Amino acid sequence: MSWTDFYRRRDALDAVLRAAADAPGAPLTFDRDLFSDEGELLLALHYRWMRQLTGRLGVALEDTSADRVDVVTRTWQALAAEQPVLRAVLDAHLTSGEAVEREHRVLALTAGLAELSEPADEIARVGAAFERLIRTSPRTVVPGRHRRLAKSA
Repeated sequence: MSWTDFYRRRDALDAVLRAAADAPGAPLTFDRDLFSDEGELLLALHYRWMRQLTGRLGVALEDTSADRVDVVTRTWQALAAEQPVLRAVLDAHLTSGEAVEREHRVLALTAGLAELSEPADEIARVGAAFERLIRTSPRTVVPGRHRRLAKSA
């Protein structure tokens, strides 16, 4: 992929999110020259989410000795608050079990709730339960460093 293609795809994803801001659950409109179908578009949006999430988790865990479950919870919640349309679009439309399970495994492993030696489906199950808890936990304030990172992402 050339830099021109990269920027076209980035701009197309931004346009999808702008269009979905008022109704994230509505059918998505997108450039079919760049994405062959909605599934490909959603995987690109999920990749954007995961890239930001994993980067922030790495920074958050490096900068603290706090409880890993708490760090992962605060980091996920902060990103969801900073990217509400992206999260809402993914919640409303993403049906790829593989992509969702990958996110669940990242959450479980990063929080220390599972080990790599466990079966992948068990790790994903633990991560799914953890994500449900993250979504229902009270929102917490994340230190200013994460807000600065969000502006550059």
